[in-house]
Amino acid sequence: MKNLSVKKFNELYENGKISSEKLVEFYLERISKISLNAILEINPDALFIARALDNERKCGKKRSNLHGIPLVIKGNIDTGDKMQTTAGAKALEGNYVNEDAFLVKKLREAGCVILGKSNLTEFANFVSFKMPNGFSRLGGQTKNPYGNFDTGGSSSGSAVAIAADFALLSIGTETSGSILSPSSMNFCVGLKPTVGTVSRTGIIPISFTQDTAGPITRTVDDAFELFKVIYGYDSRDSATFSIKDSNFDDKIEELQDYYGMNFGYSEQILKWLKKEQLDLFFETLKKIEKLGGKIKKIEFHNLEKINNIEVLYYEFKLGIDYYLKDKNLKIKCLDDIIEYNFRNPDAIPYGQNILLHSAAKDMNDGRYINFLLNDKKYAKEEIDRIFIENDLIALLFPANYGAHITAKAQYPSITVPAGYTKSGPFGITFSARAFEESKLFSLALLFERKFPVRKLPEID
Repeated sequence: MKNLSVKKFNELYENGKISSEKLVEFYLERISKISLNAILEINPDALFIARALDNERKCGKKRSNLHGIPLVIKGNIDTGDKMQTTAGAKALEGNYVNEDAFLVKKLREAGCVILGKSNLTEFANFVSFKMPNGFSRLGGQTKNPYGNFDTGGSSSGSAVAIAADFALLSIGTETSGSILSPSSMNFCVGLKPTVGTVSRTGIIPISFTQDTAGPITRTVDDAFELFKVIYGYDSRDSATFSIKDSNFDDKIEELQDYYGMNFGYSEQILKWLKKEQLDLFFETLKKIEKLGGKIKKIEFHNLEKINNIEVLYYEFKLGIDYYLKDKNLKIKCLDDIIEYNFRNPDAIPYGQNILLHSAAKDMNDGRYINFLLNDKKYAKEEIDRIFIENDLIALLFPANYGAHITAKAQYPSITVPAGYTKSGPFGITFSARAFEESKLFSLALLFERKFPVRKLPEID
């Protein structure tokens, strides 16, 4: 099943060579045999759901191209079923919610089988600066199937599940790099969409300014199919109001080359790379030039103004308090989480300095607005300036390096495998401006088809 895709699944299904139930059985057996700590929980109803969807399809009802396809969702996303929503935190153990997250409703309507919930860096990496990527108290340490490498964070389990072939598709969430990072580190395709194209209702939050959910898959085509399903307006998420009357494109434009297209990159980002990563990045730029693209060196002004996470500190307290207010838990707010952790120190083996820092913030503090406006001015407006002055089709970033810039701008990015280094898999990221996901899919698809560098992990 390692080379299975959405398109291949549908072809095999039509030819009677596969069923949703058999595929779920395959994934469940594989998860049970390979220990990577990628999965927090298995959906106990997955086989029943798959069987019912098979029966629907036999009766001539196919809901979408994802009908009957098993996928995993990150453990901070609500499901109104027999699975918990904990974000990997001991303090939220037993959080059985009454309603699906909005995007989960859309997945179910499309005929997807929610196979389980994936592990993550606890609270989407908003507990402690000492916490390693891929660790949660409830899920343990997620492992990279390609070797003793970083898993990336915080959607580590979602990416590892795809790389290790525990599911065909997965959903991650990102505030700043949390889809792009693990996707790059696990040879996956990851789309961090424009904030407001995918509802955040029913997702344990960090920042209502930057949070979004998005697909992590093995191919660009599969990411496109998944994004089409989760894209859409939600009356309970004001960020989606901008797309209330729009529909996402049905097909990816298949480019033949990059002729006439300008791509920008910044040397300001490269200081964080190891030598082998830097070499691979420049090799990748040459590949884009071979396809006709023109590479331009660009520079961000006042980048130091946004090299911080201050906005997240302020917004997390309000967001988590609002999320918890109506849950069937004794924990009702951030202060309750912190107090629980103090009483149960085994719940926080790496401490909770981020939680404490956020709890001390007050959104009425004028500095919050100053940080928020700086993010807009030195991220969004800077990217717009760079695109216009250089007539760019996209910005290029190595892996997730630079993700904080586009995240603060609320702009979309897609990463695809670029090669393998001593530090593990490495991706190239294409970034654009708001609501330009269609363009990103086209650019990434061409690169993926011309340079198919992804290889399978040796874990069988």
